[in-house]
Amino acid sequence: MEISVIGNSQMKIGKIEENLRDLCIPNFGNNKQKSRVLFDQSMIKEKGNYGFRFPLRAVQSDVIPVEKTPALPNSISVDGVSLFVGLPLDTVSRDNTLNHERAITAGLKALKLMGVDGVELPVWWGIVEKEAMGKYDWSGYLAVAEMVQKLGLKLRVSLCFHASQEPKIPLPNWVSEFGEADPSIYFTDRLGQQYKECLSLAVDDLPIFDNRSPIQVYQNFCESFKSTFSPFMGSTITGVTIGLGPDGELRYPSCHDSASCNNHSGVGEFQCYDKYMLTHLKHYAEMMGKPMWGLGGPHDVPSYNEPPCAKNFFKDNGGSWETPYGDFFLSWYSDQLISHGNRILSLASAVFGETPLIISGKLPLVHSWYKTQSHPSELTAGFYNTVYRDGYEEVIEMFGNNSCRIILPGLDLSDNREPNGSSPQSLLAQIKDVCRVQGVGVSGENLSLSKVTDGFSNIKSNLSEENPVVDSFTYQRMGADFFSPKHFPMFTAFVRGVNQLDVDVDDMPETRRVAEPVHVKSEVLQVQTA
Repeated sequence: MEISVIGNSQMKIGKIEENLRDLCIPNFGNNKQKSRVLFDQSMIKEKGNYGFRFPLRAVQSDVIPVEKTPALPNSISVDGVSLFVGLPLDTVSRDNTLNHERAITAGLKALKLMGVDGVELPVWWGIVEKEAMGKYDWSGYLAVAEMVQKLGLKLRVSLCFHASQEPKIPLPNWVSEFGEADPSIYFTDRLGQQYKECLSLAVDDLPIFDNRSPIQVYQNFCESFKSTFSPFMGSTITGVTIGLGPDGELRYPSCHDSASCNNHSGVGEFQCYDKYMLTHLKHYAEMMGKPMWGLGGPHDVPSYNEPPCAKNFFKDNGGSWETPYGDFFLSWYSDQLISHGNRILSLASAVFGETPLIISGKLPLVHSWYKTQSHPSELTAGFYNTVYRDGYEEVIEMFGNNSCRIILPGLDLSDNREPNGSSPQSLLAQIKDVCRVQGVGVSGENLSLSKVTDGFSNIKSNLSEENPVVDSFTYQRMGADFFSPKHFPMFTAFVRGVNQLDVDVDDMPETRRVAEPVHVKSEVLQVQTA
């Protein structure tokens, strides 16, 4: 099928000659299928508008009905917002080679023509330092940086000290070997189940790696990155995000399946049962004169997928979280997380502070059960935030003290699509208000590809609010679905809105926006959108 996307002449297209190039995008999921970006001279003649097309040859011969491109709200004036797109998580393979090279190259060209400022690249610890401690192989990531540089885009790098389940990217082999010898280097729940996607924050300063601590290993990794990529810094590479925990976020893995963190049914569980966390808890309890409180976490808590009312600890009106013991434990648990974040961010500031890079760290948006008094999902994730207490003030102050920005996901979410008890908009507002007061900059992200116009509308609303605190946005993430005919026209309209372009989807004539259903196998399907 072929999708034509028409943009206004204000887009940062560059030379007209570039518009005549023929870009082929092999499908991310199947290299036998290709998308072609065609720049058509006839489009350029029309009122100064530029356009591009993505023909996609389907394998099946089914008849595909064509729906109208959903209209987004009128363009909103957004001053000074930089727009990035995340590259695929597996842009560099576990063998340190480029995946989907032709597809990504063509995709980058399309993004450049649309006026996107740059891309975000995940850099995996388990790929670069795979075989041995201190042995780094940056070759795959250098190739990406060169590709981005040639196209004149900016690059933000995310240093990932965690593993990924999908795609499968483990921790370095040598780290896993240490973990087999001492499983307590991983977060552990009350049943002894270990989360092996990242290291427990309790071992940050412990010499668990042949007399070297994780903090020292992370610092050496960052210094190697800085040395290797110094020619790109300040020109192509403009920012670095330091990994802070599960999925790169500052939190405990309260849901061992990260996709379940906002599943709205369960509250997750406390992760304080590895021997190193228990040692910290024991010492803290003795220091506070309550040695019996240091034997473990709360006993009257629900399991991962149970609601807060299943046990007494998180109950509204009289739950154990309101007792002196509850305050003792929750204060210690959140303080451990904040201290960990401070160690990592101060490391990043020490390494990159003299460079022109913007340093960032990522906060999660744990919005499940926000409307309850105890905010249980936030408590198990490490944020002592309740109806009576702002749990983000100390966290955001810690970011500010280290001159680091916050990456905040979930700008695409709205309460009306969430079940009772959850409120992503309220939590976003709370965090942004604290950032505004403390003068900490925020870069926004979406949680998933927006498959409905509401998601894009919510993002634009967050970017255009009065007295905005979010001045940068990264759309996650490039891949087969990103360039699909259902998603890509909406993304194109969104980019146009962020870039303050004049033409809205509704301004396009109906005949240019809609096409009749055709057999994809033998025909070319053309869908027009502004």
